[in-house]
Amino acid sequence: MRTIDFSPLYRSVVGFDRLASLLETAAADAATGYPPYNIERTDENAYRIDIAVAGFRPEDLNIEVKENLLTVQGQKPANDDARRYLHRGLAERNFERKFQLADYVVVESANLADGLLSIALKRELPEALKPRRVEISTQPTAPLIEGAAAQAA
Repeated sequence: MRTIDFSPLYRSVVGFDRLASLLETAAADAATGYPPYNIERTDENAYRIDIAVAGFRPEDLNIEVKENLLTVQGQKPANDDARRYLHRGLAERNFERKFQLADYVVVESANLADGLLSIALKRELPEALKPRRVEISTQPTAPLIEGAAAQAA
């Protein structure tokens, strides 16, 4: 596989260092490809990430969210000395998969079933950012001046 060096970008993109590091992280994640995953939009503001983690138990997995970065780690204990494989097709190797979350996206839950780790995400906009409807009034908004109202009568 070909690797791309993003270090020259850091010299010329002052203030955009986060963007350059996101590009570098995305390129590194695309190179490994393990474990495979799906990202599904289940509702207008709800998402689900399914990660294939065959052979991992819940205590072997760690899910952490920090500063809009969702990190999923899998660590298998090294106790293969007692086992003698004729064919080993399940990878079961340690991994770390990172997902950059948009603003206001929170992790609701995680579930492990049938070798799939499902992580439910939801976008929760604060009330100040939600669109609201403004009613249009037909009443005059400027108050009448009492002296001018008396002279007109």
